Amino acid sequence: MAGVSIDHNAWVMVGDCEKALFFRNEGDAMHPNLEVVNALQQDNPRTGEQGTDRPGRAFSSMGTHRSAMQETNWHKLEKHRFAKEIADTLYSAAHRGEYSKLVIAAPPMIMGDLRKAFHKEVSDKVVAEVSKDLTNMPAHEIERILAGSDKSGAN
Repeated sequence: MAGVSIDHNAWVMVGDCEKALFFRNEGDAMHPNLEVVNALQQDNPRTGEQGTDRPGRAFSSMGTHRSAMQETNWHKLEKHRFAKEIADTLYSAAHRGEYSKLVIAAPPMIMGDLRKAFHKEVSDKVVAEVSKDLTNMPAHEIERILAGSDKSGAN
């Protein structure tokens, strides 16, 4: 992976479907120093713990044929909703002028949800996207991976 240049005071959002970390680069593009400025976390239990009703039934208009409807996957819906919450947080910060450049690092599914949810004011500030889950890594590892010095081969 080629390195991502993170300017001084640029924001880096590292998130997945359950946690989002918002960093500000207190260093410069050559030597990033990511400091946490905000964090979001959601409790997203498995679907069985969220939806207690049995799936609905459909009845045929002719005869006695019945079929079960697919049960709602509440866990998956919450993952998509959390991406919207991340986008709203970034919009509020952009609207307050807290950052002018933004780097996004998230797994592909969340990245897609974020792109759909971003307000134009946020989209215009995105300077790089990294489709990778970095949420459970310490800041110095995130800095190293984003700078392109990740020798582990994990992409």
